Amino acid sequence: MNDVEEMGPVDYLVIEFPGNRMTGEAFPLLVDLVERGIVRILDLTFVRKEGDGSVTGLELQDLGDEVDLSVFAGASSGLLDQGDIEEAGNALEPGNSAAVLVYENVWAAPLARALRRSGAQLVAGGRIPVQALLASLDAVEGTTPPGGSAAA
Repeated sequence: MNDVEEMGPVDYLVIEFPGNRMTGEAFPLLVDLVERGIVRILDLTFVRKEGDGSVTGLELQDLGDEVDLSVFAGASSGLLDQGDIEEAGNALEPGNSAAVLVYENVWAAPLARALRRSGAQLVAGGRIPVQALLASLDAVEGTTPPGGSAAA
């Protein structure tokens, strides 16, 4: 792995697939992000939560032949351990599987380096779910401005 001081921010996602159904539709888009230098995959692993609540890690070949995931073979930096797999599994409904993706935001690396050199540090961060954003926009559109009328 590159020198951590040179890296962009690192994020993770746990993406649940209900009923273990994975279409693979999004994987070419992920490959495109990598090829364009927007993100760098550090780890990609798959987990399944059984009906009894137990969580198991899956190998790419365990996912079946419906989706070609060979492009992701070897995407493992060693950042994820069994505890991370268990934690990801806790977020799943029994009978479902998930992809656990750890990625570097390569696009933000120059900004992150400049901020670190100036002594700045990230003190808060987060993500606004699309559903929350849509609800906020709906609420704003449904309000009447003082002294005016609501737009149609």
